Amino acid sequence: MAKTFEKAVTGFNHNIKHKGKVYHVQTEDSGVNNPHIITHLFVGGNILASKKTSYADILNAENLAEVVRELMEEQHKEMLRNLINGVYDSFEAGASRHYQPGQLATDEPAPVKQQAPATKPPPPPAASQLPPEVAAARAMKVQPKINEVGVETLFGEDLISEKSLDEVILSYLAGEGEQS
Repeated sequence: MAKTFEKAVTGFNHNIKHKGKVYHVQTEDSGVNNPHIITHLFVGGNILASKKTSYADILNAENLAEVVRELMEEQHKEMLRNLINGVYDSFEAGASRHYQPGQLATDEPAPVKQQAPATKPPPPPAASQLPPEVAAARAMKVQPKINEVGVETLFGEDLISEKSLDEVILSYLAGEGEQS
């Protein structure tokens, strides 16, 4: 009986720039318990194309790990060649859907956000369109302070002291830390 490998063969990952976008090609083996090789083509975090090949019919081959590695290399190179030759160019126009954080997948396509011209900033969203925590923060009587980095904060950086912890504790215990 031919010696088989226990674990999956290590896969391949490549990033390639094509027509101004960075694509990622990933090929992996699932091992002898699930004998297939799968290659994915990603763009912007979305899978643009996939190819899955079974090698169940050659599990008894001599030097199976080497044969699987060669199959993986060929499938990986095929995906790269197809990308460079424009096979997937028509898919990227709208075939892959992209969802905003918190947006649920529905039958309706995700709304396309139009950028306002650079000279005119977009109007702020109406209070009813804001998430409740943002609306509550904006309705606060005490507005957030701008920290030394120039960012609004609610975390009390103004309470940070140059005193040591021992000095702060002693001041508090002595009643000096009380504010009216």
